[in-house]
Amino acid sequence: MTMQAATRKIKKSFTLTPEAVAFLSETRQKRRAGSDSEALDLLLREQMQEAKRQKIDAAYKEYYDTASDDELAEQREWAEMVGPNILLDFDSAEAQT
Repeated sequence: MTMQAATRKIKKSFTLTPEAVAFLSETRQKRRAGSDSEALDLLLREQMQEAKRQKIDAAYKEYYDTASDDELAEQREWAEMVGPNILLDFDSAEAQT
């Protein structure tokens, strides 16, 4: 995605309750956002990230809930072989750069 596409915005108009407006103003101040619109964008991005995390978590849960004993045993074997070592290799590669 280009930088221009990432920053392009669409103007929308919403009617909000006084409580929502107050919350948005508080959020703007706490987050030091430049505007209510920026504060709302931050809140929405957080919600989208949380929804994505929940979807990934649900997919993992579904996989492990339905995986056979053989599949789980194979994964345990792989984890025992490479688990801790993979982190050591990653740390060594980072230290060299």
